[in-house]
Amino acid sequence: YAREDTAVVQRIADALRAAGIEVWFDQSELRGGDAWDAKIKKQIQTCALFVPIVSAQTQARTEGYFRLEWLLAAERTRLMGRSKAFLLPVCIDATKEGEADVPESFLTVQWTRLVGGETPSSFVARVGRLLDPDVSSRTRERLEASERVIEGETLTRSATRRGVPGWMWSALALAVAAAAVIALN
Repeated sequence: YAREDTAVVQRIADALRAAGIEVWFDQSELRGGDAWDAKIKKQIQTCALFVPIVSAQTQARTEGYFRLEWLLAAERTRLMGRSKAFLLPVCIDATKEGEADVPESFLTVQWTRLVGGETPSSFVARVGRLLDPDVSSRTRERLEASERVIEGETLTRSATRRGVPGWMWSALALAVAAAAVIALN
């Protein structure tokens, strides 16, 4: 991310942390020097998911340390299979994907738009799924529950009677009602 986007990035990081997802955000680490450089490189080599923040600010800066970080993450993907989720570009404004000055590998994956850092629970749930199995089952359940609400699903886990589909309960209720009518006749 470009330093001008720090407040927006902080909102995204806070939303992920609130769901129990571990986030390494280098804001508190900005001290410079070789130790800082080595720490960032280690984080990129060991992280489970890399979330580059793309914006008008990154577009305006043709040089910047974040560009080296982006390239290091892009290079790491060369060692991964196609099915491994690693890059999750997030655009925080109206920057167009096709015009973005980003590594080519960023254009091969789906981008997410979180304008102004507004982070819906569906995004948090998606990150949780991408990190699975690194996310605890309790966190995963919270993420899945919030995702069901976001997607407009009205059935909750308790309403589905421990995994039995709702239509089966409706069919059972109809069968019981039919049996009662037959018994009354």
